[in-house]
Amino acid sequence: MNWGIIGLGKIARQFADDLRLLPGARLQAVASTSLERADAFAGEFGAAHAYGRYEDILACPDLDVVYVATPHPLHCENTLMCLEAGIPVLCEKPFAMNHAEALRMVAAARRNRVFLMEALWTRFIPGNIRALELLAEGVIGELHTLRVDLGFRMPFDPNTRVYNKSLGAGALLDLGIYPALLAHTLFGKPDPDNICAVAAFTQTDVDESCVFNFQYPGGKLALCHATIAANTSLCAHLYGSEGTIMLHPRWHHTQKLTVSRYDGRAETFEDLEIPYTGRGYHYEATHVMHCLENGLLESDVVPLDFTLDLASTLDTIRGKIGLEY
Repeated sequence: MNWGIIGLGKIARQFADDLRLLPGARLQAVASTSLERADAFAGEFGAAHAYGRYEDILACPDLDVVYVATPHPLHCENTLMCLEAGIPVLCEKPFAMNHAEALRMVAAARRNRVFLMEALWTRFIPGNIRALELLAEGVIGELHTLRVDLGFRMPFDPNTRVYNKSLGAGALLDLGIYPALLAHTLFGKPDPDNICAVAAFTQTDVDESCVFNFQYPGGKLALCHATIAANTSLCAHLYGSEGTIMLHPRWHHTQKLTVSRYDGRAETFEDLEIPYTGRGYHYEATHVMHCLENGLLESDVVPLDFTLDLASTLDTIRGKIGLEY
């Protein structure tokens, strides 16, 4: 299956590297705002075609799917460009800058009957899937609380993607989306009864640290923290009526789980039981190819309605903390 990549930054490089692990995948084309950069990227990863404008990739022959890896504010227009040309899209997270943009993207996919999925790669990591299986098996009884954090100290530079507001910077959209994703995955529908959120801001007016809590029906809680100001524990704790599941660092692509029951029994699942290769992006790529090979227009793991719900939740959090783009 022939892949194209739009936007050739760090995440695109990691994704392209992982495509090499898939015998059924080939990097067919890459597009950048710089032809020189595109040529260098294509040479390094063996792409047959390189383009110095994003829109030029639409003319690439034999292109099966495009991975959109441009800066956050460009996701909507780049995705719409491909969808209107009938090209399936895997769009990097956050899917869009807001729920309104996400609605436009989903509407275009459905109107044109073209596959579209948000690249929520952690949803396909074997260790994370195993945690969901253990929950479904009832090993810790009924889940009632999630406590999760995700933080990396990123030196301040107003021109970088994580601090530059014009690039959709801040802790929430870059990192906080992962705890929000985990909460929505674990507790599902309906949406939270209540969302509380506070944040600390940088001098570039984006959130440096963000804390948000969700309250779900039945008193279930999700306690979430994201920051670009500190290296945090990178753990996720799932508390149930009969025990806990800990997703060890880095929890969003964990290779180790520990189940601790309140009766004193404990069990750890490590590398050999949770196979993991590459950087983890090829798992989502494999899923996308499976969907396309079977004629699906959206994923059954990350359906478009789930993406719309997540975008709406992020909008609500931004409204609570006073973050506007």
